[in-house]
Amino acid sequence: MSLIKLIPSAVAILAATTVIASARDQLQISGSSTVLPYSTIVAEAFGENGDFKTPVVEGGGSGAGRKKLCEGVGEATIDIANSSSRISQSDIDLCNTNGVTDIMEVRIGYDGIVFASDINGPDFVLTPVDVFNAIGGTVVKDGALVANTAKTWADANASLPAQDILAFIPGTKHGTREVFDTKVLLEGCKTAGAYDLFLAASTEADDGAKKKDAEKQCFTTRTDGTSVDIDGDYTETLSRIAANKNAMGVFGLSFYENNTDKLKVATMNGISPSVETISKGEYPVSRPLYFYVKKAHIGVIPGLKEYIAFFVSDEMAGPGGKLADYGLVPDPELAATQSAVEAETVMGPLQ
Repeated sequence: MSLIKLIPSAVAILAATTVIASARDQLQISGSSTVLPYSTIVAEAFGENGDFKTPVVEGGGSGAGRKKLCEGVGEATIDIANSSSRISQSDIDLCNTNGVTDIMEVRIGYDGIVFASDINGPDFVLTPVDVFNAIGGTVVKDGALVANTAKTWADANASLPAQDILAFIPGTKHGTREVFDTKVLLEGCKTAGAYDLFLAASTEADDGAKKKDAEKQCFTTRTDGTSVDIDGDYTETLSRIAANKNAMGVFGLSFYENNTDKLKVATMNGISPSVETISKGEYPVSRPLYFYVKKAHIGVIPGLKEYIAFFVSDEMAGPGGKLADYGLVPDPELAATQSAVEAETVMGPLQ
């Protein structure tokens, strides 16, 4: 686990101490829709089996959860932000500005991002370049960059079903979108040759800026209704597919595994997503899952440390633990995380 020490000022400490002197007695958690089911499972078990109230767990997206965490210190602010992408420097800067100066990063395990469609639809054998050629805003045709006009998946790759392209992808506030962009769209963009053409066409002054510009172009999806951002959670994507039988949706592995009666999953690079293929590093679209803890609330909000220790316990997050039954891929370095939680270790500089 990576650790950041953010140095608080004496004024910030005094203000925080004053604000949280009278604390609530129920944990407040917000953030990632991917981590939400795991956090809910832990919260319910924590409330049923311990001496503390069941924590309140809400979704809203990774970015939104981290923003809430950074609003300040005190009982009017949340204690934990669930996140399916790593905290950013801009998040840390916002936290610092608002007096949230000690943050604990807790990695709970790993998850896969899967592509799934209606259970009764055709099989999809996808690669990142297929996805990019289907929903990328600008693609390569005859060696040149052109606006994407593909109508069916077969237009993107002749070996795919001749089914109309309609993809429901995570909105930009979701941590899943960051992984989707980098591990699917960017990889597909590079394989297709579009990245190099974007790079050559960039008018930015230096190489670093040119690369960022090219990546931005790779991340840009179609605006003609074939690619639709979903700002809600996976249940909204599922309901969209139920209403649009030809649609493809992007989900977390655990959500898919709890809806196999409704969804058919696609392979990626010939690999089917599963706990086993992700734990072995075979499935290419996977990511670590985190939550971030406001250390100033430990010892003030009852049950906070006990909750985070319970979450990363062998019973919950370990191999054969309760969360593994719901699709969480156990972290091989879980023991180090447990030790860091016990020591209340805060984050170090982002690497």
